[in-house]
Amino acid sequence: MHVLSSRIPLRPADPERSRRFYGQTLGLAVYREFGTGPDRGTVYFLGGGFLELSGRADAPPGTPELRLWLQVADVHAAHQELRGKDVRVLREPVTEPWGLIEMWLADPDGVRIAVVEVPEGHPLRSRP
Repeated sequence: MHVLSSRIPLRPADPERSRRFYGQTLGLAVYREFGTGPDRGTVYFLGGGFLELSGRADAPPGTPELRLWLQVADVHAAHQELRGKDVRVLREPVTEPWGLIEMWLADPDGVRIAVVEVPEGHPLRSRP
């Protein structure tokens, strides 16, 4: 199987609130939009992938199994940038036993988001 592209689709309970969170609060750039009105679809860049907000859910999509993983260059700078914004920080940046520096957030529907820094010298930075 040769995958050409990928995206993570979410159906938020309140699309406008989620667009404000992902677009304005987190500052994700818009790849494209489709449809019209408050339930229009919005696709954001997520590094090498995409996050699509489309449709409307009857209940929040934040199930325990659903997680987003966002790698940043400096998780402490991202933490400072988000301070004072309407972001629910579940856990401030911590260096994990496996060497990654992780901060955990929740989107307006409760979807958990890991914001991760891969520090210099970590095995994920080496190429085989």
